[in-house]
Amino acid sequence: MSILGEIESLLFVSGDEGLLLADLVALTRQELSLVEEAIQELQQKYSDDEHSGLALVSFAGRYQLVTKGKYAESIRQYAISPFATKLSQAALETLAIIAYKQPLTRAQIDTIRGVQSSGTLQKLQLRDLIESKGRENSPGKPILYGTTDYFMNYFGITDMNQLPDISNLMENNQEDIQDLFNQRYAQLSESEE
Repeated sequence: MSILGEIESLLFVSGDEGLLLADLVALTRQELSLVEEAIQELQQKYSDDEHSGLALVSFAGRYQLVTKGKYAESIRQYAISPFATKLSQAALETLAIIAYKQPLTRAQIDTIRGVQSSGTLQKLQLRDLIESKGRENSPGKPILYGTTDYFMNYFGITDMNQLPDISNLMENNQEDIQDLFNQRYAQLSESEE
């Protein structure tokens, strides 16, 4: 197994949260100097490869894989294309959690869902349904996510107080949070077709 491939894989699955250098050292079980060299090599590899759409960057001590700016228009086109118009069950579930519990971090969302959500969060951000609401004042300063004005427009509400009361819903009907959005989303999907 290559340390370059291992670091690249770890950064890919970490999504927009990225990983600290100390995290990479711990996860790869390699010496600090080897991890630093591998990161530099990966950064150079992405920088030199004109055919790659990725770059390896560092923000506030966290390393993450991002798309190169020159591909922003293609990514924007994807986000508004029919390929991305339907929200998956995972996206609806994540969106419902954020709507009711905002602001919250990716780790908090992952704990509630029981699965990793970074890819889903990125898609929801590209669709302008969620956005960063700042950073939590805790180690690593994780991003806090919340819904956008477009979220309210998308679901036909003018105020977050128009969301159904979750306590009554759970007591009376025992429905999942995601079901709150499924019916409205199905109506919107039908009207788009």
